[in-house]
Amino acid sequence: MKALSLVALAFALSFSVTNRRPIAPVSFTSKALKAQPKGQWYLAASGHAVYCYGPVVKVVDWQNEIGFRRVATFCRGERPMVKLRE
Repeated sequence: MKALSLVALAFALSFSVTNRRPIAPVSFTSKALKAQPKGQWYLAASGHAVYCYGPVVKVVDWQNEIGFRRVATFCRGERPMVKLRE
């Protein structure tokens, strides 16, 4: 009786294992993981944080007309150049 139940159990386990569908491979490439332009966060003169892709350059201060101001270029948002806090 024990042998018969052991054979039935082995047959049932082997049958259930072989009829399983293979697991679909997981794809780790998504839209969020695609290459993004590298940038950096800066503190604007207005006190807001801005994310810019371009270099920081010095330009003539267009309001005071004396000295230079540091500006970040190619920024995300409505303004392509943002004055930085000194």
